[in-house]
Amino acid sequence: MTHGSVTSLRGGAINAIRATDLDEKTALAQETASRWFGRTLSLRSPLDAPLPDRPGRPDKPELIPPTQVERRSLHTVKGRIALLHAIAHIELNAVDLALDIVARFATEPVPNSFFDGWMQVAFEEAKHFRMVRARLNDLGADYGDLPAHDGLWQAAHSTRNDLTARLAVVPLILEARGLDVTPSLQAKMRETGDLQSAAVLDVIYNDEKGHVAIGAKWFRFLCARERRDPARTFHELVRANFRGPLKPPFNDIARAEAGLTPSFYRSLTSTSNA
Repeated sequence: MTHGSVTSLRGGAINAIRATDLDEKTALAQETASRWFGRTLSLRSPLDAPLPDRPGRPDKPELIPPTQVERRSLHTVKGRIALLHAIAHIELNAVDLALDIVARFATEPVPNSFFDGWMQVAFEEAKHFRMVRARLNDLGADYGDLPAHDGLWQAAHSTRNDLTARLAVVPLILEARGLDVTPSLQAKMRETGDLQSAAVLDVIYNDEKGHVAIGAKWFRFLCARERRDPARTFHELVRANFRGPLKPPFNDIARAEAGLTPSFYRSLTSTSNA
């Protein structure tokens, strides 16, 4: 699948966001990343297609409010399919969010290494989606079989005009949450004997640490440039752009390895007195 007509990173990212076929979307994301790493694309071009408000999606899954998504026990195959389906949905949104941060903020005065980082994220999220989808297929299911919620895209949409706010919400809240919850999911998958699914979660977990680190690095970079205190700025942006408290338990060690220290998130929990 060569898209020779695409000459810019922004154009390739937008084409991938717009794609409704998920094999095509993930292939375009990875191809655009590889071409950008090989320095065969410019950053942007006047010929780039317009950036859509919403990413392209197939007809299924049906999108429902988060409160209506059914919870099931992981001790049944149906329960494991439901969990993997939810993870596939998160990873698919993560592909589009990484591409969106590149396409939407391609005119920001940031170094090219900023775009290197986010295309690395897009490449790996595409890999994750394919791995989880293949595992669903092994279990006789597919992405789209169950309903899913639209919370991730909505959270990102509120920060579409502010790069620092986008970094606060997407990598430093939503991705960091994955570091908190994944280890217990890995353990539960192993308990049920589903070692293949646990192995997929291992890959995702290790890559996500890098994604949070990329978010933290660039969040600190932008704060330093504006002479703002990173932890205080994070608190202000979260209160303005994110509904509800941050939920413990926190994986403090993995978060710290990614450059996200407790000063960022501890005072934003529902139990704190701050």
